[in-house]
Amino acid sequence: MTMRYTQTAANGQMTFLGEEKTARTTQASIPVYKVTLVREGRVPCYEQQQIRSSANASTILQTYLADVDREHFVVLLLNQKNRVIGIHTVSIGSLTASVVHPRETFKAAILANAAAIICGHNHPSGDCQPSKEDRAITQRLKEGGALLGINLLDHVIVGGEGRYFSFADENML
Repeated sequence: MTMRYTQTAANGQMTFLGEEKTARTTQASIPVYKVTLVREGRVPCYEQQQIRSSANASTILQTYLADVDREHFVVLLLNQKNRVIGIHTVSIGSLTASVVHPRETFKAAILANAAAIICGHNHPSGDCQPSKEDRAITQRLKEGGALLGINLLDHVIVGGEGRYFSFADENML
């Protein structure tokens, strides 16, 4: 049993209210989570799934991002032999921008046990030149991948009519 007291604001005097029985405290609980990777579908692949060049990556990205009207930021998940083991859409943005954070970018790569990733996104305008933001996020992802042991091999921007820009080809990684 505990004694309960109260203090009045007017005169600061303590008043005894009597005995109050304390209920047993309930034990706190911690949630237990299970993290899973769920396959949502498949993308047709007309070339071999091993990435040997930025052209291979751009072909897969253009197939996956065909006919989208907004900017999509995606990740190609690769094994140790640079074979594509999956594609993950990290973010769907507006006509001109997509919010990307390393945390979401590497989440699927970790769950899929990927050895490396290739990032890619589309520019609905058709212009493949990287923006200042594209350059900044590429650098952040490169640094994040180095910490995690998951190499960022390239960042490919796809535009219209088969055009693309590769950060690796331009020595910007």
